[in-house]
Amino acid sequence: MTVFLCGFMGCGKTTVGKIAAKKLGCTFCDTDDMIVDDQKMSIPDIFAQKGEPYFRKVEADIVKSVCGKPAVVACGGGAMLNPDTAAAASKSGAVIFLDVDFETCYERICGDSNRPIAAFSSKEELLGRFNARRGVYLAHSTLQIDASGSPMETAEKIAEYVKKMR
Repeated sequence: MTVFLCGFMGCGKTTVGKIAAKKLGCTFCDTDDMIVDDQKMSIPDIFAQKGEPYFRKVEADIVKSVCGKPAVVACGGGAMLNPDTAAAASKSGAVIFLDVDFETCYERICGDSNRPIAAFSSKEELLGRFNARRGVYLAHSTLQIDASGSPMETAEKIAEYVKKMR
């Protein structure tokens, strides 16, 4: 089963995903890292040279490429915005929304030059994006987890859910 973690930038998908994968005895993948490897350029460079629509297409292809694999996959914050990507993820496994409040996410992403959207957006713009995306995450997830606790606690919740699904 593929477990896709979704949520806003800075919600902890990568940190929690690594721990959850260990608990479940499976592979961990980060779609952003896979995009960088595939494109041989950083995410800020992809955005600057090829644009966000190009990035989103590559992201969709990467997500679809891991469908059906026994893995925990940390999806980029915008991956589930594409209905086809969200449907493919949902059909091949569990989509888990890591729900964290905006202020926590903002503290984690503020000034991060490796996140083009965060680096070039005001706090108000990011809050608007956060609010708009939350409904999308809820609509496309099979489980919503309050991820405001420690990464270990959140990973435990994921592992318990996945073990029940198997």
